[in-house]
Amino acid sequence: MSPPTPGTPRHPPTPSQGASMKNAHKRICIAVCLGAVAGAGYATTATATPEKSARPQQASDLLDVDYESGALDSGIPGLTTTHAKASDASTVESGGDGSAHSVSHKVTLNDPDYVSDGAPRSESANNEIEKSLIHVGDVHRYEFSVMLKDWETSSSKAGDIIFQGKHAGGNKPSFYLMAQRNAIAFRSPLLDLQAPVVEDFRPYVDQWMRFRIDVRWAESRTGYYKVSVRLPGEKDFTLKKTYTDVNTFHPENPTAFGYIKWGLYRPASSTEAGDPATRVVRHDDIRVIDLG
Repeated sequence: MSPPTPGTPRHPPTPSQGASMKNAHKRICIAVCLGAVAGAGYATTATATPEKSARPQQASDLLDVDYESGALDSGIPGLTTTHAKASDASTVESGGDGSAHSVSHKVTLNDPDYVSDGAPRSESANNEIEKSLIHVGDVHRYEFSVMLKDWETSSSKAGDIIFQGKHAGGNKPSFYLMAQRNAIAFRSPLLDLQAPVVEDFRPYVDQWMRFRIDVRWAESRTGYYKVSVRLPGEKDFTLKKTYTDVNTFHPENPTAFGYIKWGLYRPASSTEAGDPATRVVRHDDIRVIDLG
């Protein structure tokens, strides 16, 4: 069973301008997946094939969060940081994915100081960064690095969510990544799509894994999700899963836009079910790239 789907920030966003200059040494990490994967319907399965490091023509950065400023908002005006009250619910840490800093999000179950917007979570978001928001017709690439810090595996069915592509307006997400048992899985809850993209993360605990999710945002069945991963020791991304011919923008309640969230959300985890009380995840180099 999949975990309950995430909620939305308490306050409706008021867009503002914000951007951060990219460190030169991080720019060389960008790789591209432009190969189309053929298939039918919602359940198209991709062949896992290496991708060459190349930047798509006419691609541009819409958001670049590298935490090199040492601040929780990465020096970007309007970047949303955690609403949880605990002093260590979100911190900037020394060391990142080939960089000087990264962000940490921590959630301890059964502790109200780690509750944000009514649920056990600590997350950051771009919901007030206008140029990086999601609109129908956009073709976006989301790249980010993740470290599962001192992560204990669990036999529980609950999944801890580490990245979301959200519809605004109190809606469920279009997609998210979650750590569930020993795997990291991609899920689209309303389309009932789910597939592991890291089948066993245990060898990579306390190491940086890099993810890439390409999305064509569509209200009709003309959209797609393409999920690629670069694990420690690998030079190139590997395409893990593709869903084509899907309506990727599908809010239940009317809304005109969406946004991304990164951090830790534990909607179904429970100490009674044997889930660890405390979990910590780190993120670095979160990017939104316009492929349109």
